[in-house]
Amino acid sequence: MSAKTKIIVLHMKEVIYTGIFLLLAVILAIVLFFMFGPGQKKSTSADAKSLYKPGIYTSSIDLNENTFDLEVTVDSDRITSIRLVNLSESTAAMFPLMEPALESLASQIYTSQSLENIQYSEDQKYTSMILLNAIETALKKAENN
Repeated sequence: MSAKTKIIVLHMKEVIYTGIFLLLAVILAIVLFFMFGPGQKKSTSADAKSLYKPGIYTSSIDLNENTFDLEVTVDSDRITSIRLVNLSESTAAMFPLMEPALESLASQIYTSQSLENIQYSEDQKYTSMILLNAIETALKKAENN
C-alpha cells in the first residue's frame, strides 16, 4: 500500500468518525428538544393546575345579631383546616351545637375533600346546614378559576 493510499484511508476514517459524531449530536439534540421543548411545558402546566388558590378564606355567619367567622384553610388541592373564629363565649353558650357540629362536618370533609354526601344528625340539622353554607361560600372564594 502506497503512502497516498494510506493517507486517503486515514482521511476516510476521519470523515466516517466525524459523520458518526455529527449523527450522535443530532440525535442528542432531538432527544433534548423532546424532553425539554415547548410541548413539555404545556403539558406540565396543565397538570399543575390546582383546585384552590392556597390561603385562608373566611365566611361570616350572623345568628341573632351575633356575627362570627368560619375560616377555611386550603393548599393547592386540599382542604386543610376548618374552624370558627371570633366566636364569643356568649355566642358559644347560646348555640352549644355549633362547635360539635363543625367538628363532625370538618372530619368528614377532610376525609372526602368534598361537600357532597355529608351526613349530620337530626338534632344538628339546621346548625350543620348553616355551617355547610358558610364552608361552601369560603371555598368558592378559594376556587382556582
